[in-house]
Amino acid sequence: MAKKLTATAKAPPINIGISAKDRAAVASELSKMLADSYTLYMMTHNFHWNVEGPMFNTLHAMFMTQYTEQWTALDDIAERIRALGHYAPGTYADYAKLSSIREPKAVPEATDMIRLLVQGNEAVAKTARTALNQADQANDQPSADLLTQRLDVHEKNAWMLRSLLR
Repeated sequence: MAKKLTATAKAPPINIGISAKDRAAVASELSKMLADSYTLYMMTHNFHWNVEGPMFNTLHAMFMTQYTEQWTALDDIAERIRALGHYAPGTYADYAKLSSIREPKAVPEATDMIRLLVQGNEAVAKTARTALNQADQANDQPSADLLTQRLDVHEKNAWMLRSLLR
């Protein structure tokens, strides 16, 4: 008779060819990326709701496109952290501690919204570059691929937003 497996069986250790130390280092940088990305998402969504002025339709639609894309990316980043064997940060307190982006205290004018979003996208790009270097050092291609894709998005968003200020 076959032995019955119990529900108390432990999961085997992660063995994906990246050391525990390197997985922790990449997960730490990805956590900062998640915090910056979430903060930028919130700011973009806030500005979508509250933008006013002659560029309302353009900015309202552009902000919605950007925050919708960012929302999907949050899940990808968090799931990569989990795949590396670490918990993803998921509270406002975590994000406030980890994020390099500071949100405005009040609702800014439309052109200031654009400037803040340029700065926010550039901040996320800088955070992604640091995380990408860590992923490259760890030979972590899935994280590097994710971060390269995020760099492309945030650099393009910054360019498009900046173009509105010329």
